[in-house]
Amino acid sequence: MASARTTVLVGTTKGAFLIDGGSDRSGWTVSGPFCDGWPINHVIGDPATGRIYAGGGGDWHGAGVWRSDDGGQTWAVARLTTGKMDGWAANDADFAAMIGWTDAPLPFADRFAQIWSLGLAGGTLYAGTKPASLLASRDGGGTWGLVQGLSDHPSAGSWSPGAAGLVLHSIVADPDNPDKLWIGISAAGVFATEDGGATWERRNRVSNAGACEGHDHPAAPRDGETGHCVHNMMRAAGAGDVLYQQNHHGVWRSADGGRSWDDITAGLPSTFGFPIRVHPRDPQTIWTLPLNGDMAGRFPPGAAAAVWKSSDGGKTWADKRTGLPQKACYFTVLRQGMAGDTQSPAGVYFGTNSGSVFASLDEGETWSEIAEHLPTVLAVEVLERG
Repeated sequence: MASARTTVLVGTTKGAFLIDGGSDRSGWTVSGPFCDGWPINHVIGDPATGRIYAGGGGDWHGAGVWRSDDGGQTWAVARLTTGKMDGWAANDADFAAMIGWTDAPLPFADRFAQIWSLGLAGGTLYAGTKPASLLASRDGGGTWGLVQGLSDHPSAGSWSPGAAGLVLHSIVADPDNPDKLWIGISAAGVFATEDGGATWERRNRVSNAGACEGHDHPAAPRDGETGHCVHNMMRAAGAGDVLYQQNHHGVWRSADGGRSWDDITAGLPSTFGFPIRVHPRDPQTIWTLPLNGDMAGRFPPGAAAAVWKSSDGGKTWADKRTGLPQKACYFTVLRQGMAGDTQSPAGVYFGTNSGSVFASLDEGETWSEIAEHLPTVLAVEVLERG
């Protein structure tokens, strides 16, 4: 019997939204928008405290991380970089007064434009930026420092942007060892640290070099590596460091913490997609939502939506369509647009660029729409509290 209070956390182009399903994951209610309408690229919650963090920004606002300590009723922002509004405010006293602007210096000046991802590891809150760098806060988002070890990686000068820019979008932690992290950068690939960020190893090697043959797309695997345009990555539960990633050219599995990767795309209708999700207890059960290709519109193949599920670590796949639109469906689900809860059976959730959020309470077998007409959904996560 489900007992935890389940709240779906949604980041959109016009602020953050909370979708509350109570203790039985039903009667979903939507509240928001929060964060003063900022573009919010990622929202996460801390189940131990109930605190919610939202990261985003852009050219106008600059970058920042919002925090709510009361379940979303009130929010405060830690602004990290300047935006165009600072220039306006500096030259227009009335505008500055209207928005409550001050000329206090911001900690990272104009180093980056957006926060793209957030992650918790032990007592540290991490944030990924655009352009790609990693920040860390050890006081709940009040103050931030740069993880210099990643910025100083010998390969940093060769990192190339993907279509959305050079973004650090996946922050993956080992729940039993807060010093062990993996991050994904488009388009620089997967990096790992085992010393809390002091040093980093680039981990993109293909387990079988033959998997690199026969592809002419620039983001495809080649030269013994998976292709550096990783889209989303997640660690499986349990012993060992089993990782899954959806990248620009397939779905991949690593049994050794990213030191080598196996291509598990066979059986899916396309090699292209954004999100990947792993079951909270079963490391062999995963979900993804393939799209019809980089240059073909990035919508579900055949304009019919399906979440594809594997129960054997990607050896075989099955399409799950019940409750999803099967005609004239042209939405996109973005890289951080799929999430899950830890209940039994596990819930799976995804949001679309057409403003819908879908939920499955039976591990992806059937689906229902729990919110519609939201702004473009950029990210979905889940907060559970007992």
